[in-house]
Amino acid sequence: MLIRSSTEILPSEITPEGLWLNRRQIMTGAAALGLAAALPAQAAGELAYRASPFSAKDDKNSFEQITQYNNFYEFGTGKDDPAKTAHTLKARPWNIVIEGECEKPRTFSIDELLKIAPLEERIYRLRCVEGWSMVIPWVGFPLSELIKRVNPTSKAKYVEFISLADKEQMPGVGRSVLDWPYTEGLRMDEAMHPLAIMAVGLYGKVLPNQNGAPIRLVVPWKYGFKSAKSIVKIRLTEKQPQTAWNKAAPNEYGFYSNVNPEVDHPRWSQATERRIGEFFKRKTLMFNGYGDQVAGMYKGMDLKKLF
Repeated sequence: MLIRSSTEILPSEITPEGLWLNRRQIMTGAAALGLAAALPAQAAGELAYRASPFSAKDDKNSFEQITQYNNFYEFGTGKDDPAKTAHTLKARPWNIVIEGECEKPRTFSIDELLKIAPLEERIYRLRCVEGWSMVIPWVGFPLSELIKRVNPTSKAKYVEFISLADKEQMPGVGRSVLDWPYTEGLRMDEAMHPLAIMAVGLYGKVLPNQNGAPIRLVVPWKYGFKSAKSIVKIRLTEKQPQTAWNKAAPNEYGFYSNVNPEVDHPRWSQATERRIGEFFKRKTLMFNGYGDQVAGMYKGMDLKKLF
């Protein structure tokens, strides 16, 4: 299974950040008035949110870059395929079923999910396993808040995420690129970590279809493919779940898939990355720069074997 290499996006194509300042100022003001609790999307697609201390200080990529350059194989394998074809996805109504090792299994509608916890803007670095990266201002809430609602049992050691796989809405599902539906998984302590979020928007607007609408996982210290999109089911399990890319190529994509510049992909180095919009490569940071927060979860593990 070959993954296409990234193409360059020139600095001249970047939308000036100032175009977004007014919107962010309005949202920040709303938060100050106590209106930042999660609300259903308004007619204009805006979300009310508050700032987060977990946000990175890096310069953000533009809205155009984030929405026009994607890996979402359910809509095609080209980087521009999702932006062209994801309009067929029906993001409402939408439900997520949570089941497995929990005392209160239930189904959440998207409107219920938007009220799980106050929405926050989380500016996170994204590192793709292919060697490119972005900085994205997600809007979402901690995954832990959702898991707590179903009361995990003592047997719940892992969390499995299952994405929508609908041939009518997703043309790529008709191809045998992966074993559909797309599945991913985390260890329970990873899922409960405050950096792991369920994203429902970016740049203050509801999540575009090509970015995983209406709700997706974001785990910033792992390679991007770990953050499952368009999730319809979550299972709490006792055994480690199988994941889509690990099933497709277990020697290339491990269960953990933590960003690690010292562990190369079998076909390319992971020591450096190219930030979309930049010309020169930069050094890749261990755990994508989130080591101070997450390294303790992997103490004593051989991260070259458990990659």
